[in-house]
Amino acid sequence: MFSSLKIRNYRLFATGAVVSNIGTWMSRITQDWLVLSLTGSSAAVGITTALQFLPMLLFGLYGGVIADRYPKRLLLLFTQAAMGLCGLSLAVLTLSGQVQVWHVYLIAFLLGMVTVVDNPTRQSFVSEMVGPDRLRNAVSLNSANFQSARLIGPAVAGVLITTVGSGWAFMLNGLSFIAPLVGLLLMRQHELHKSVRVPRGKGQLREGLRYVRGRPELIWPIVLIGFIGTFGFNFPIWLTAFAHGVYDGGAGLYAFFNILMAAGSLAGALLAARRGSSRLRVLLLAAMAFGVLEIAVSFSPWVWLFSLVLVPIGMLGMTTNISANTSVQMASDPEMRGRVMSLYMMVFVGGTPIGGPLLGWVTDTYGVRVGFATGGLVSLLAAATIGLILARVAGVRLKVGLRGGRPHVAFVPKKEQLATAA
Repeated sequence: MFSSLKIRNYRLFATGAVVSNIGTWMSRITQDWLVLSLTGSSAAVGITTALQFLPMLLFGLYGGVIADRYPKRLLLLFTQAAMGLCGLSLAVLTLSGQVQVWHVYLIAFLLGMVTVVDNPTRQSFVSEMVGPDRLRNAVSLNSANFQSARLIGPAVAGVLITTVGSGWAFMLNGLSFIAPLVGLLLMRQHELHKSVRVPRGKGQLREGLRYVRGRPELIWPIVLIGFIGTFGFNFPIWLTAFAHGVYDGGAGLYAFFNILMAAGSLAGALLAARRGSSRLRVLLLAAMAFGVLEIAVSFSPWVWLFSLVLVPIGMLGMTTNISANTSVQMASDPEMRGRVMSLYMMVFVGGTPIGGPLLGWVTDTYGVRVGFATGGLVSLLAAATIGLILARVAGVRLKVGLRGGRPHVAFVPKKEQLATAA
């Protein structure tokens, strides 16, 4: 489960990441609650999230070209420093009492611009640290790292917001980026796996799109994760509205909801780290179950039941994300991985500028229960449709039965299923 941590460079990377991830989750919770406090609108929270991910939608593919062209460690030094400055800027505005909602919008957009380069660079840098044999394990541990921080960050944010104010949460987030910067500087460059550097040239963006378009094992997981990210992962909108409007809680309840989801996500990430391979079957079934649970929990009349179901929702969401991420990375050639992962991240988080305001409007107009159920329904339909498409492409059918007295689900060749039926 933890084999990648045997590698010194990856240990430095993971240690720095967990510190900055705690700061990031503190900032996310604080930012959402600050916007809701300033405006009283779920749509405004959706707009903030949308602005943070709009650059990924507009420029995400160019970030992949940059990640394939330049040394990834050097790029990460610049992007992590820039993210720290964004956090410190918002802290100064908030602590001085001058913060307005447009300040939050602007800094969210600037952070998104940095993320355009940071995301594909960080994703593809993992293979340079651990090599292809440990890639799946390292990707899963990265997600476990992020979700472990999610257990701590929201709790600390809830305490800071209610005691000393939002500004100090933003300040600690800005300072937390010192840790990954130190980790990157201490790495032994000669121990990194040699990467294929793509020289500057024309048509590299189109080349990446053609590469993905011609490979079903890449395009359909990316399409699925696009629907899930755009419509199913709008938790800042829904959880703030449930905490504030449905269950009459405050920032502490919102932080508690995030901690529960983080616990489930961490479990999903650790289970993924134990698996030796990525299967599309796991991806599709996890995505469908994720959508079903979102629909079911949206109509919960009790806060305890709502809270309880957030744990498996977090686990299934993380299983979906990791399964798609690792299957796409392992199916990509090294010289194309940066561009492929930029497309992956573009559709995963770049769809938020569409889904965030849209589902924020649905939530404000028809209620948070309808908004949450809508996201789950779209996720469920997307997973089922893509499952049928992949089954037809591969010439297989879904087989449901018992194995050793336990339910068993598998894709089998059509001829095999017909022979069994006969």
